[in-house]
Amino acid sequence: MKLPRRAFLYLAAGAGASARLLGIARAQAYPSRPTRIIVPVAPGGALDIIARLLGQWLSERLGQPFVTENRPGAGTNIGIEAVVRAPADGYTLLLIPQSVTTNATLYESLPFNFIRDIIPVAMISRLPLVMEVTPSLPATTVSEFIAYAKSNPGKVSMASGGSGSASHVSGELFKLMTGVDMVHVPYRGGAPALNDLMGGQVQVYFSPLPESIGTIRAGKVRALAVTTLARSAALPDVPTVADFVPGFEASTWQGIGAPADTPAEIVEKLNANINAALADPHIKTRLADVGSEPIPMSSADFGKLIVEETEKWGKVVRAAHIKLQ
Repeated sequence: MKLPRRAFLYLAAGAGASARLLGIARAQAYPSRPTRIIVPVAPGGALDIIARLLGQWLSERLGQPFVTENRPGAGTNIGIEAVVRAPADGYTLLLIPQSVTTNATLYESLPFNFIRDIIPVAMISRLPLVMEVTPSLPATTVSEFIAYAKSNPGKVSMASGGSGSASHVSGELFKLMTGVDMVHVPYRGGAPALNDLMGGQVQVYFSPLPESIGTIRAGKVRALAVTTLARSAALPDVPTVADFVPGFEASTWQGIGAPADTPAEIVEKLNANINAALADPHIKTRLADVGSEPIPMSSADFGKLIVEETEKWGKVVRAAHIKLQ
């Protein structure tokens, strides 16, 4: 039977309204049971601390547990894949590390496409790295360091927490933008890199701020600059690299993601609540304790950031010929 056009339009409008009401009801009901936040690194670091802090806040706010679950391994890829393969129902979330933007180029074959398979929910915060040198190095500013490195080509050793890590690619970006020649020395993590920097076995290290702020304050290493465009509240007297190398910016950041087909209403509800958490004075103070700055933004803006950062760091990985070791 052929419906009159007016009847068809009424039915179509009704179906659309029903779908909207269903979406609203689904978002209102969420969460009705515990939610997992997969953290793709080992317990104890800044990412883990931030995930647990946010999980506790969301648990209290939404009345259901948000439980962190550490799934380290393969440069964060094991934890990410677990979320990619999880049901897209809002009950498995990912603590997104900045490493996703380098891994897309660094790993030749991944079992997922991050930008396609994970929907960005909300950004949490940004952490600067600190360009720091061993105290015996005769350089107290970035300009002096560049001059020293250029007059001693190939004699300055640059530590990193591992090939392809944030500390590594940040140092490679510095090399590309300044033309200095430094020898990369990868370590198995930040702690041994920092120990050798303090001992003078290496000369420079682009260290995540939470990792080294204690040694900086104790005078065991010398901070030349932070890598974000603005100064860090944790080190207000330390300039930025961009003050000496215009346009230089590098940082680590973290956010929350979910499997790609997670309902939009749930993503919007999580985004609103995470942004509310970032406005909470207690959360702000706790983030500041680890040198992190809250960065609230929409899901769409967070997605745009991930795409832009993936393109930026992909260029650095290719230009510096970075390979996994």
